[in-house]
Amino acid sequence: MSGTIKIIIEKIIAARAKGNVALAQLTEAKLILRGVNPADFTDKTPDDASILEKIKTIAQEMGVVL
Repeated sequence: MSGTIKIIIEKIIAARAKGNVALAQLTEAKLILRGVNPADFTDKTPDDASILEKIKTIAQEMGVVL
Protein backbone atom coordinates (compact mmCIF):
# COMPACT_ATOMS: atom_id res chain seq x y z
CA MET A 1 0.00 0.00 0.00
CA SER A 2 1.29 3.44 -0.79
CA GLY A 3 0.57 6.77 0.85
CA THR A 4 0.39 5.58 4.45
CA ILE A 5 3.43 7.63 5.46
CA LYS A 6 1.89 10.80 4.01
CA ILE A 7 -1.37 10.14 5.86
CA ILE A 8 0.43 9.67 9.18
CA ILE A 9 2.51 12.82 8.64
CA GLU A 10 -0.66 14.80 7.89
CA LYS A 11 -2.29 13.44 11.07
CA ILE A 12 0.73 14.46 13.15
CA ILE A 13 0.74 17.97 11.71
CA ALA A 14 -3.04 18.40 12.10
CA ALA A 15 -3.02 17.12 15.69
CA ARG A 16 -0.15 19.36 16.75
CA ALA A 17 -1.22 22.49 14.84
CA LYS A 18 -4.97 22.45 15.55
CA GLY A 19 -5.51 24.86 12.66
CA ASN A 20 -2.64 27.22 13.48
CA VAL A 21 -0.44 27.72 10.41
CA ALA A 22 2.62 28.69 12.45
CA LEU A 23 2.39 25.52 14.54
CA ALA A 24 1.94 23.45 11.37
CA GLN A 25 5.15 24.91 9.94
CA LEU A 26 6.95 24.36 13.25
CA THR A 27 5.83 20.73 13.32
CA GLU A 28 7.04 20.24 9.74
CA ALA A 29 10.40 21.70 10.75
CA LYS A 30 10.60 19.32 13.73
CA LEU A 31 9.90 16.38 11.43
CA ILE A 32 12.64 17.52 9.06
CA LEU A 33 15.09 17.79 11.95
CA ARG A 34 14.23 14.20 12.87
CA GLY A 35 14.99 13.04 9.34
CA VAL A 36 11.51 12.92 7.81
CA ASN A 37 10.81 15.61 5.22
CA PRO A 38 7.03 15.79 4.65
CA ALA A 39 7.59 17.19 1.15
CA ASP A 40 9.31 13.94 0.12
CA PHE A 41 6.15 11.86 0.54
CA THR A 42 3.10 11.79 -1.73
CA ASP A 43 0.05 9.58 -2.13
CA LYS A 44 2.03 7.44 -4.56
CA THR A 45 5.23 7.09 -2.51
CA PRO A 46 5.73 3.40 -1.70
CA ASP A 47 5.63 2.66 2.01
CA ASP A 48 8.95 1.70 3.55
CA ALA A 49 8.69 -0.31 6.77
CA SER A 50 11.66 1.43 8.40
CA ILE A 51 10.26 4.90 7.68
CA LEU A 52 6.80 3.84 8.89
CA GLU A 53 8.30 2.66 12.17
CA LYS A 54 10.31 5.88 12.49
CA ILE A 55 7.29 8.14 11.86
CA LYS A 56 5.14 6.14 14.31
CA THR A 57 7.84 6.56 16.95
CA ILE A 58 7.99 10.30 16.28
CA ALA A 59 4.18 10.52 16.59
CA GLN A 60 4.29 8.72 19.92
CA GLU A 61 7.06 11.02 21.21
CA MET A 62 5.01 14.06 20.15
CA GLY A 63 1.96 12.70 21.96
CA VAL A 64 -0.11 12.08 18.84
CA VAL A 65 -2.40 9.07 18.90
CA LEU A 66 -2.70 7.41 15.52
